[in-house]
Amino acid sequence: MEKNLLFALLLTLFAGLSTGVGSLIGLLSKKFNPKVLTITLGFSAGVMIYVSTIEIFVKARQALSSTMGEKNGYIWTVVAFFVGIFLIAIIDKLIPSYENPHEMNNAKKIEACSDDDKAKLLRMGLFSALAIGIHNFPEGLATFMSALSNPTLGISIAVAIAIHNIPEGLAVSAPIFYATKSRRKAFFYSFLSGFAEPVGAVLGYFLLRAVFTNTTFGFVFAAVAGIMVYISLDELLPTAEEYGEHHLAIGGLIGGMIIMATSLILFM
Repeated sequence: MEKNLLFALLLTLFAGLSTGVGSLIGLLSKKFNPKVLTITLGFSAGVMIYVSTIEIFVKARQALSSTMGEKNGYIWTVVAFFVGIFLIAIIDKLIPSYENPHEMNNAKKIEACSDDDKAKLLRMGLFSALAIGIHNFPEGLATFMSALSNPTLGISIAVAIAIHNIPEGLAVSAPIFYATKSRRKAFFYSFLSGFAEPVGAVLGYFLLRAVFTNTTFGFVFAAVAGIMVYISLDELLPTAEEYGEHHLAIGGLIGGMIIMATSLILFM
């Protein structure tokens, strides 16, 4: 795994800094196409759900079964999977919905505020950046660990998370831009929030490196699968449906699953 260390870090950096891409799209584009965003978010959810349940969960079970036995290995894989879900759910719960970038009402709040209410908009943008940073810690670890185990798998997850980070960047930059009228500040804070992903990856790796065994790998990978399933069901699909038609979101989801399945078969 050590030989993939730099590659895994670069992938995590790419996924995290895509928040800056979302910021640029919002600041530079004159016309927003919600249908494209709906399909891409659905696609990202499809990739993450498929790879979590078909690939990551299975690898975690194999790792734990090799040290604990078949039955106990399966039981602890399931436990770790739901621990991952509860972990990211608790993080979501601790962040007030007003500041939470995954509560898709930021655009309505921006429209509702008067032009003079700049302090309120700026506060919302800064807290969104902080909230995204907190969410990006486990996402960074998920990308990093996957790339360490399997570079091809890591690329797929990095792309999926990058797509999911694009609207998050928009959630940060829009209120800051309206508050300050500064594209530079809006882009800076959006870009900065993405650094939490590589930071989370590096911290997680160095904390776990000393005790990194098949058992550790299995627990972490199973928890990562749970985190990614939660992100897909709680954030990606609801956001996709918020921006466009239900069938476009589902079509994107199925397309993401097909592409992920095909890539896993091709690179076996």
